[in-house]
Amino acid sequence: MRAQVLLCPTITAYGRLYCAPRRLHRYNSSSSSSQFLNLNLSRFSGALFFHMEQFQSGTGSSGKRGMVENLKRYGVISSKRVAQVMEALDRGLFVPVGSSAYVDTPVPIGYNATISAPHMHATCLQLLEDKLHPGMRALDVGSGTGYLTGCFALMVGAEGRVVGVDHIPELVDMSIKNIEKSVAASFLNKGSLSLHVGDGRKGWQEFAPYDAIHVGAAASEIPQPLLDQLKPGGRMVIPLGTYFQELKVIDKNEDGSIKVHTETSVRYVPLTSRVEQLGGF
Repeated sequence: MRAQVLLCPTITAYGRLYCAPRRLHRYNSSSSSSQFLNLNLSRFSGALFFHMEQFQSGTGSSGKRGMVENLKRYGVISSKRVAQVMEALDRGLFVPVGSSAYVDTPVPIGYNATISAPHMHATCLQLLEDKLHPGMRALDVGSGTGYLTGCFALMVGAEGRVVGVDHIPELVDMSIKNIEKSVAASFLNKGSLSLHVGDGRKGWQEFAPYDAIHVGAAASEIPQPLLDQLKPGGRMVIPLGTYFQELKVIDKNEDGSIKVHTETSVRYVPLTSRVEQLGGF
């Protein structure tokens, strides 16, 4: 059976809502491959949703390789460079012990936060790829366990600069330990990669301006400090909205004006204060 292209604004997986790329492929479930996506189409409140299960075995190098191959096979990853980076940086080092590191679903990391699903990381990396060349600067707001921050470091290299910011001190400590165990450790040791405790809505002025800014939580509006710290010619990827959210791509022109387009519908935790995020945690 030939693949059918489906427009998929949002996916439900394991009870969680999160972003899907604009294009997914529906495959014959009788495929001989032992690694496949099972997409069950349903209707909910007039919107199109998919329940996705990924059956994947393997750990370590085989697990991450299989994860990337699946994302390539189903049209999520089209960039060779993004595929290489996601295979190089082992996601298994950035999720809690016992979690399904290589399954395409978000994973709770404590403190009312999650690490995004692999396809969401791939989507954001591809959107920012042209602003993540060697020597460029990147800011990761809501850096969590450090996975995407580490991917940025691999892409911009030792001559670049990557900053991760999270307002949960325990997550920042965790992300540093995770990166120290990974192939991105040398960037941390040399100082081209740093992780900080802070209010990500205010960015991190010390190393601004940034060629690329990624925001890992949904804001009600674009924080002005992030716009100010985005370099002319740079790009920001940020989810906007409350219940109904969209992944926005913001390009800053050389004259300081901005151009905004919508990439897809998403579902993220809100970009808020530390106190509000923790709540009764």
